[in-house]
Amino acid sequence: MGPPERRDEAWFTSLYAAEYAHIVRYGLRRLGDGDASAELAQEVFVVAWRRRGEVPERSLPWLYGVARRLLANQWRSRRAAPDVLPITDADLNRTVHPSGADVTVGVTDVRVALATLGDLDQEILRLIGWEELTVSEAAQVLGCTRATAAVRLHRARCRLTEAMSDQPAPPRRAVLATTREDL
Repeated sequence: MGPPERRDEAWFTSLYAAEYAHIVRYGLRRLGDGDASAELAQEVFVVAWRRRGEVPERSLPWLYGVARRLLANQWRSRRAAPDVLPITDADLNRTVHPSGADVTVGVTDVRVALATLGDLDQEILRLIGWEELTVSEAAQVLGCTRATAAVRLHRARCRLTEAMSDQPAPPRRAVLATTREDL
């Protein structure tokens, strides 16, 4: 994108053209509303213009970080439940496996399972899964180290797997009773 001293209107125009759609999709996955996500994208690019000297060469993770902080600020200002962060129907409609396989089966289960996770677990899973960031890029968005992001991702995946399990482990007494009856 060019060195900071050459970050003029042409630089900004190319940044906007390259990344605007990504930021709108990021907003859609969190807000579920096209107008609200377009507004979020506009706010992100206002920040990018004002702080153009800070925008790294690989700008998308930095822009996602700005979007995440703007959403958090909106949430805090409303002082309501974090209705911006949970998975929306817009997320579920966009669930596409790279192989083209049908992944609509169990989508409700995924939504329910994700909703049981904490905000940070949901965010790291979205950044890696839907935004297709690397662990290092997700760490940049979350404002933590790569190692911390890797641990958060591992734990979030474990929690999601646990939340997705269809059958909780039977109580030990039930297993023993079944075994005795079978004898």
